[in-house]
Amino acid sequence: MTLDIKICGLRTEEAVDRAVALGASHIGFIFFPKSPRNIEPSDAGRLAERARGRAKIVAVTVNADSDTLDEIVDQLSPDMLQLHGSESPERVLTVKAVYGLPVIKAFSVREADDLKKIDPYIGIADRFLFDAKPPAGSELPGGNGVSFDWNLMHLLDDGVDYMLSGGLNKDNLAEAIRMTGAPGIDASSGVESAPGVKDLGLMEAFFEAARKAERETAAAGRGK
Repeated sequence: MTLDIKICGLRTEEAVDRAVALGASHIGFIFFPKSPRNIEPSDAGRLAERARGRAKIVAVTVNADSDTLDEIVDQLSPDMLQLHGSESPERVLTVKAVYGLPVIKAFSVREADDLKKIDPYIGIADRFLFDAKPPAGSELPGGNGVSFDWNLMHLLDDGVDYMLSGGLNKDNLAEAIRMTGAPGIDASSGVESAPGVKDLGLMEAFFEAARKAERETAAAGRGK
């Protein structure tokens, strides 16, 4: 199985081009004014055209109202919506019905009980994303560069499709994949030289680490 790799918080042509060239399956644009990765819908739409058809375009929002989502969908024409706030199952259903798009629902994780929060969303969200809970004082629900106990992923039912996020970088990625067997991974701060500034060299190293981990996982599977 090929690992899905999502690079999130893209804001420049160079970063979009490199992510796609390296084999990103998804690219994410963040629409959250408090984030250093925030982007205007019109700018995201222009950048997305460089990747359309080669990677899935994901619009990332945090408790966005309907007017905001209308503008984002109109300007970006995303392939998927990622809801990274406290959106209820009913809100997820409404968003899916209005826009006809699959939804990734993000959850912040610190302990086992946090994973139980996905139960009402199973069968509603198309995919989950598990991120670390933000540090005290942070206004950002993600992109904080911190990780959580990956062993918790073993508590999930086998049928749960998800992306692993939270502090992933070239140095810890192989361990994260080995421990979780995650079908998808998501990186943002781990491929940046400063908040919101994607580093093309770090991006290349991240993909090299991901592909190496894929090969090792496949080899281990064949050896069983």
